[in-house]
Amino acid sequence: MSGFDKSWLSLREPADRQARDKGLVADLCRYVRKQPEPSLLDIGCGTGSTFRSLNRELPPETQWHLLDYDPQLLQAAVASIGAAPAVRFSQHDLNDLAHLPLDGVQVVTASALFDLCSDRFCAAFAAHLAQLGCGVYAALNYDGQVFWSHAHPLDEAVVAAFNIHQRTDKGLGPALGPDAAESLERHFAGHGFSVKTAESPWQMDRNQAALQRAFLEGFREPCLEVGGVSENELEAWLIWRIAAIDRPESRCIVGHKDVLALPEVNGPASG
Repeated sequence: MSGFDKSWLSLREPADRQARDKGLVADLCRYVRKQPEPSLLDIGCGTGSTFRSLNRELPPETQWHLLDYDPQLLQAAVASIGAAPAVRFSQHDLNDLAHLPLDGVQVVTASALFDLCSDRFCAAFAAHLAQLGCGVYAALNYDGQVFWSHAHPLDEAVVAAFNIHQRTDKGLGPALGPDAAESLERHFAGHGFSVKTAESPWQMDRNQAALQRAFLEGFREPCLEVGGVSENELEAWLIWRIAAIDRPESRCIVGHKDVLALPEVNGPASG
């Protein structure tokens, strides 16, 4: 499973932090504070965004183990977070679930990861964590919804093509794309977990122009691969969409969902 460009991860991190559902973060933190020796495993950690978003909310003695398959992203995470006795870093291929370092871990965290995974992977992941009584906080799963305040006739066709590509194999089987949150909810609930989900949309205006441009440019390759719109149509749409970023009251909303699944015996009451 390949990693992502560091510049893209840096661009999206502020939007991710703002979008995270605060209620689920509060539930997670309450659960972790109850643990005598709190320990989290962050999978697909990238440059450490999940750690930076949550660490100040958690007890100072919380142990973190950050995993990613991409050594360059791990190096960036180490450089950003620095040496700390409570933080470890490891390279790991998530196709090897059996050897995830879960000893003593109460919650696995991940951000913008499970929409890249297959339903089969999520089923196996839920079963594995259920055996250990370990919860999961999976934030920012893309839900397939993109809205612009200024409409274009090709918006629906372009997003539909993009969503088809989101379901292609990204290294962990045919990806769930917009169905990731539903898959996690179903599989963890099936193992008796207390599961909560919440909307966590990006809400971008002209102040996030750089992120919007990068997001729009990210449509080009996927849409050309799957078809649905011609190259000329797509290029014209991109030019129009990028120019529209600076229009008055221009907004772009990109849907995501957060999932918190905790062992029923210890987790917060389901809402």
